Amino acid sequence: MSKYQLAQLNIARLLAPLDSPQLADFVANLDRINALAESSPGFVWRLQTEEGDATSIDYFGDDKIVNMSVWESIEALHDYVYRSAHVEVLRRKKEWFHTMAEAHMVLWWVPAGHLPSIEEAAVKLALFNEQGPTEQAFSFKQPFPAPVGTVGARPASD
Repeated sequence: MSKYQLAQLNIARLLAPLDSPQLADFVANLDRINALAESSPGFVWRLQTEEGDATSIDYFGDDKIVNMSVWESIEALHDYVYRSAHVEVLRRKKEWFHTMAEAHMVLWWVPAGHLPSIEEAAVKLALFNEQGPTEQAFSFKQPFPAPVGTVGARPASD
């Protein structure tokens, strides 16, 4: 097992309230897509409330929803996002979400077993928006390999 796992944060700004007819198909698919993630190879953990979803977590504002998870590798997350039934929902995102001016998705490496906080994720997203892709915060478009060396060691720029 690797000493590091991949964390991801993805936020979306809703076009309408979650209980609106416009978002009904999105909401109807949440349980299925979350279950698909949890049963996907390489899935480790996802942020959720006691009710089993994350739609009520409004850390980034009450008009935004958040998805945060941890995966064994970039490849595992990529396969789930782009090579599973998740892609059906992804194709419809313009029906449900505003296009965001800044980056709304970020990836970063965490020590295996570490479950990131929403605050940690917000820092990574801000870092990505300020500096672009770096070893500390990156995207599928420009990924970085997992760190090498001791898990407890922190990069000087962190």
